[in-house]
Amino acid sequence: MQKRAPSLAVFLSVAALASSALAAPKDKSQRPSPPAKATCKLAEGKRVTVDYSSPRMKGRKVFGDLVPMGEVWRLGANEATTLVTDAQLSLGGKTIPAGSYTMFAIPNANKWTLIISKKTGEWGVPYPGEADDLARVEMTTSKLPAPVENFTIAFDQAGGACTMHVDWEATRATIAIH
Repeated sequence: MQKRAPSLAVFLSVAALASSALAAPKDKSQRPSPPAKATCKLAEGKRVTVDYSSPRMKGRKVFGDLVPMGEVWRLGANEATTLVTDAQLSLGGKTIPAGSYTMFAIPNANKWTLIISKKTGEWGVPYPGEADDLARVEMTTSKLPAPVENFTIAFDQAGGACTMHVDWEATRATIAIH
């Protein structure tokens, strides 16, 4: 009985998989879309925290190309973007109980819809569906004076309230949080 040596194609495939696994950054900060966090302190000691991954423009057209208009988008990259609040809050006029949620958005040219989903722990895509939505609220959009390379979620604090803004490319989408 003759023994056959493994084919060169099988060997090369295994070697390529092994080298790509070894080359993948174990430190999330070394990813092309590194992790980021935004926190706001509201009245009466309430706190809101958003954890997300921050993709880069890298010369690409973002809205209307990389991120299609009128479709649910994961609001960042990699793992799902999370919103955690330690107390009930009002987000765009909707009541959000204390807890952990996933955020998605539907970008459009003149307004965005922010989706707060009750389903958590998933990768950023696919969107779990409307059955898991806790709330959908409108975000106001405006043009930024200069392009923003790194996707950013941040808070502007005014007294006991915050305005969350999402900035990328030439767009800013905002929503009030109390």
